Amino acid sequence: MNRVLGKMAVGCLTGMIAFGGIGLHTEAAGLNRFGAGMDIRLSEAYETDPQIHDKIKETVSSETTQGSGAAAGQSQDQKAQEAQTEADAQIDETSSSDIQAATDGQQEGSQNGTDQAQQAGQDSDGQQEEVQTGADDAQAEQGAADGQQQTGQAAEGAEQGTEQEGANAQAGQEDAAAQAGQESGNSEYDGIAIAQVSDYVNIRNMPSEEGEILGKLYNNSAATVLGEENGWYHITSGSVDGYVKSEYVVTGEEGEALAQEVGRKVAVVTTTTLKVRMEPSLEASVLGLVPIEEELTVTEETDGWVKVSIEEGDGWVSADYVRTYLEFVEAESREEEEARLAREAEGREDAAESASKVSGGSSNGQAVVDYALQFVGNPYVYGGTSLTNGTDCSGFVMRVYEHFGISLPRTSAQQRSAGYEVSLSEAQPGDIICYSGHVAIYMGNNTIVHASSPKSGIKISSPADYRTVLSVRRIF
Repeated sequence: MNRVLGKMAVGCLTGMIAFGGIGLHTEAAGLNRFGAGMDIRLSEAYETDPQIHDKIKETVSSETTQGSGAAAGQSQDQKAQEAQTEADAQIDETSSSDIQAATDGQQEGSQNGTDQAQQAGQDSDGQQEEVQTGADDAQAEQGAADGQQQTGQAAEGAEQGTEQEGANAQAGQEDAAAQAGQESGNSEYDGIAIAQVSDYVNIRNMPSEEGEILGKLYNNSAATVLGEENGWYHITSGSVDGYVKSEYVVTGEEGEALAQEVGRKVAVVTTTTLKVRMEPSLEASVLGLVPIEEELTVTEETDGWVKVSIEEGDGWVSADYVRTYLEFVEAESREEEEARLAREAEGREDAAESASKVSGGSSNGQAVVDYALQFVGNPYVYGGTSLTNGTDCSGFVMRVYEHFGISLPRTSAQQRSAGYEVSLSEAQPGDIICYSGHVAIYMGNNTIVHASSPKSGIKISSPADYRTVLSVRRIF
């Protein structure tokens, strides 16, 4: 470290001779940006483990102070703090090994950037812009060595841009119209039609009642309108592409508004364990934890953050660690309908077989409830599956049913596909009630028993629809 900073000092003197003080300014900026990058990584370390943060900070501060001198004490500190704040907003959960690797990469990148800046200081005045570019690259935590990579990327981008331009030319007016629509601020619900019928409307292979029936579009199901012909809409929904009478679907502004009501924006967790925070900031307190592949209902989005619904309430997660999509009920082809009905029949047979393993006849679901109630008051533990020492919501449901010889998936998102679906109005004791990021066991009388949260543990709640119910699954 001292050797690196010594080289910076030599570069500083050389720059003064070559540029009359410009080099001194460049080297001082490089030193301060190096320090800012280390502060950013120290912030990452503190987010994961305060002890790692203290160790790194003690080492870096002792080495940096010896070589920085008066040149690093200028007003660049404020810029470093701004850089730290901006970088912190892009970082969520990080392992200690990632922090060490990032710190090592920062030191190497800064040394490379300083060496290149020194060389530029010894060249002619025409290279002054290159010196500044090298310093700017160091500030971005990549070092001047990344300049070559960026140049390569720029060349590749230019090549791709040329290819894309050619593709756009082939696409013609259709692509231009689509681009104009995007630039005009069209929403993600544009072009969606929502069925408004008592049960379903037939999708046919031609715009005529004489056409062959390809599938069904159920009430409140969504479709994308491709065109209109003689009072029929050409639509695509799910795997079905065909025609429906326009009088049975809602489009335009009314359809967009209805789509926002009947659809659901979903965020799927893509990291092992994701923190849900009270506010869209890394400084905000943690509301709860959610596991990988959990599917959460999105209630709001802002720059870099997504607000989601969990058992503890609504909170914010970093957009870097989720993928989002719109979820609608879609059309069903005739083949898909036959397959679904077969699965449901099989599910009922499995439920009857499972019920035969439990004494009590029609009270099998009540037996599940009675067993579950024994554990009310026991703790909630994220990731746990012990009914006595601590469990989370899906672990609770899994272990209760395991007592009756029934094997269920581990996560709440997976349990949403167990058994077969019934409506909430048809729910019986023992059914599984599925919410965004949560599951519970229905007790009857609009009441559930569930492993709620670390604050409340395993408890009884009412009404069952205290949150939006996504599905009700019958196992017996």
